[in-house]
Amino acid sequence: MKRLLTRGTAIGALAAGLLAGSAAHSADADHDWSGIDITFVVWLGADAEFFVPSVAGARDAAAQQGITLDIQYGEGDTAKMNDIVETAIANQVDGIAISVWDDSAFDEVACSAAAAGINVIIHNIDDSEGDAGRSCALSYVGQDFVEAGYLIGKRLIADFDIGQGDLVFTPVEFPEAVYAVKRHEGVARAMDEVGAKTEILGTGVDQANALNVLTQYLIGHPDTKAIVGLGVVPMSVAVTASDDAGVQPAIGGFDVSTPIIDGIKSGRITATMDQQPYSQGYLAVTQLALQAKYGLHPSTIKTGGIGMLDSSNVGAAERWASKTR
Repeated sequence: MKRLLTRGTAIGALAAGLLAGSAAHSADADHDWSGIDITFVVWLGADAEFFVPSVAGARDAAAQQGITLDIQYGEGDTAKMNDIVETAIANQVDGIAISVWDDSAFDEVACSAAAAGINVIIHNIDDSEGDAGRSCALSYVGQDFVEAGYLIGKRLIADFDIGQGDLVFTPVEFPEAVYAVKRHEGVARAMDEVGAKTEILGTGVDQANALNVLTQYLIGHPDTKAIVGLGVVPMSVAVTASDDAGVQPAIGGFDVSTPIIDGIKSGRITATMDQQPYSQGYLAVTQLALQAKYGLHPSTIKTGGIGMLDSSNVGAAERWASKTR
C-alpha cells in the first residue's frame, strides 16, 4: 500500500506540474519576461563539482521562465560575494539567490537589496537560526542539515553497532561554516544517545589535501569506528583514505559524486544524505521569477527531504551524476 500511495502521489504531482506548466505557458504567451534579471550566486568557484547540478537547475528554470540569469561565483570569499551582491543591487536586478555560510557576513547586503526592492532567496546554506536569523531574505531552499545529520548518524549506529566510547570521525571542508556546524550537530546528537564521541577536522576543498588529512588521521586513530563525511570532498576520498591507512571503518555522510556512488555500489559506503542541488538552483530561480512576474511570495523548501542514497536506490543518482544529481 505504501508503494501504491507513493507512486500515486508522484503521478498526481507530475500531473499537477504539467497543468501548472501549461497554465504558466498560457499566461506568459503575450508577455516578454526577458527583462527580468536574476543573479544566482554560487559561494564556491566554477570548478566546484557539487554545484554543477545546482547551476544546471538554475539555468533550466531561467529558460522555462523566460527570464535573464546571471551566474556568479564567490570563490569562498566573503568580500567577493558581498561585492557581487552590491553590483547586482547597483544594476537593479529583480532577484538575488545567495548562500549563507556565515551567519552575519551577508545580512547587510541582503537588507540593502531588500531596501532597494530586490527579492532575496537563500539557497544551499541557510542561516543557522533559520527563519529567526534570515534577516531580509524571504525564504530558504536547501537541506535541513541537523535532521539529515541525525538520520545518517542513526543509520550507521544501527548498521554497525556503534556504541559507548566508540570514535566517529567527522571530516568536513570548512568546520566553521554553517552547513558543517549544523550537520555535525545532528550527527553528534545521534552519537550522544549511544555514548559515542565525534571529532571534527577541516579538509579544505582540494581533494589531494583532503585525502592526506583523512589518511593521516586514520593512521593516528586506527580504532576509528566510523567516518561521517560532512561534505562532498571528504566523502569522495573516504574509501581511498581508509585503504591507504589500512583500516576499514564504516563510512557514511553527505552529498553525491561519482566516487561516492562508486563507494555505495561497492559496499564500502553505507549511505549518503542527498540534498539534491539541482532542486536548490531550480527552485530558487523559479520562485524569484514567479515573485517578479506575479508577486507570488517564495516558500522555504527542504530539498532532498530525508532522502538517503544507499545500495537500494543509487541507480538514478548514478545515471544522472554530475548533471542533475
